[in-house]
Amino acid sequence: MNRTPQEVFADHGARLGTGDLDLVSRNYAEDAVLLTPEGTLTGREGVRRGIGKLLADLPGADWQLNPAFAGDVLFLQWTAATDTHEVTDGVDTFVFRDGLISAQTVRYTLTPRTA
Repeated sequence: MNRTPQEVFADHGARLGTGDLDLVSRNYAEDAVLLTPEGTLTGREGVRRGIGKLLADLPGADWQLNPAFAGDVLFLQWTAATDTHEVTDGVDTFVFRDGLISAQTVRYTLTPRTA
């Protein structure tokens, strides 16, 4: 099934909400690349590790997403907040190929949330 980038991203968000990293990683190509400030993660196993860290940093977060699509590329600015931490500067880029995510960058600053 060849999905549009918008369909893949919508499904990606739904899968992230489950917290099931195996389910989340199925939206990525087998040879996907996830680039983070800490380094480059490859393949679906790398995606599971990278997304796992994000979800562990922000368990049960309230997410605010601002996506901008241009063909097979998505630029995503986002914020997220939990009871104890927040991100106000989240930025990701996604590249889609053949109905899957083939590359993603992710960068955010996790800070303690003030009352």
